[in-house]
Amino acid sequence: MDLLGLSVLALALGHVFSNAVRTVPALAADVLQRDLGVTAEGLAALTGAFPAAFALAMLPVGVALDRWGVKPTALALMAIAGAGALLGAVATGPWSMLLAQCVLGIGCSGMLMCPVTYAAKHLPPQKFGLWGGVIQAFGNTGMLLSASPLALLVEAVGWRAGYLACALLAAGAATAVALLVRESRTGMQARRSLAEDARDVVALGLSREIRGPVVIAFASFAAVLGVRGLWGGPWLMEVRDLSRIEAGNVLLLCTFALIAGPAIAGLLERRFQHRRRGLLVGGHLGGAAAIVAMVAAGAAGLPVVADALLLVAFGLVISFQVICFALVRAAVPPERVGRALSAMNISFFGGAAVFQAASGFAAAWAGIGAALLVFAAGLVACTLLFLRLPGPR
Repeated sequence: MDLLGLSVLALALGHVFSNAVRTVPALAADVLQRDLGVTAEGLAALTGAFPAAFALAMLPVGVALDRWGVKPTALALMAIAGAGALLGAVATGPWSMLLAQCVLGIGCSGMLMCPVTYAAKHLPPQKFGLWGGVIQAFGNTGMLLSASPLALLVEAVGWRAGYLACALLAAGAATAVALLVRESRTGMQARRSLAEDARDVVALGLSREIRGPVVIAFASFAAVLGVRGLWGGPWLMEVRDLSRIEAGNVLLLCTFALIAGPAIAGLLERRFQHRRRGLLVGGHLGGAAAIVAMVAAGAAGLPVVADALLLVAFGLVISFQVICFALVRAAVPPERVGRALSAMNISFFGGAAVFQAASGFAAAWAGIGAALLVFAAGLVACTLLFLRLPGPR
């Protein structure tokens, strides 16, 4: 692998950290509720602060990526994220955990955009879709840490050790970026004011060119975070009566699918570039169907193997969300790609904050199955709206 590839993977280590730290609650929800003194709805609200802070931070991150470059932006964010993980490890109540989640959300806000923007600026468009899938697949390995390994760690030491392990991962990622990433600076960004750059991010998100990807993104990552990052563990442990270790093993299968899925999606996107929209729509409707089928399987008392298979199917098909990045990259020139991708990422995580809050109310009203169905409904609604909007192909 050449230096460019190593640089992209070094930057993607931040995405590994982000996926690990934001999915810690999936297998530690019960002990987090006990130690922080919150209900399931309260924990959903606390962890919902992560995507909310993430979405708010994307505006300055998008500006920073195009104005000051990927490497300094990535190093600053990794330092903030590491501090957030340490705050999570020492949290003693809801307010201190809320602070930790907000700091983590800010720090993680550019962990995917940094490698994606770097790749978009240094790779030809025909290779970007494939590398977008590689970045997402590599980053999703972070969820491996919050599956069976986290379950074992929580059982042996406690949930705080999970956040400490993530802090060490952030330090390792920052070291790799400092040593491996090379970036040439251009002076053109300095000609614009910060306010103009910020307005450009907002305008890009509302523009005809990328409006479609922005809309479908609103429910896309929300479903991943809701199913794999929050409610998957409680569903398996509380509704399906699995132990923490057994639930971790099932979620591990889903994680493997979330790792393989983006790579497969990237290959298919490159092979069928003229059918990008169809692949994206099919993946999101398929993800919604998998969630509904899993809730129905639980209600019908089917064996847990059905949940495992459906979680694997969900992980594979929802991974076609990486095509959103290829659609946006195709719609804007390289000098605006950082802001355009950040505009879409605001939708990714803003939607996650909205749907996660809604799922908390649904769980309090009708149980964990209802919380999961919130994400299925969101996927269907946003996908149908996407089909009605013009946009890049």
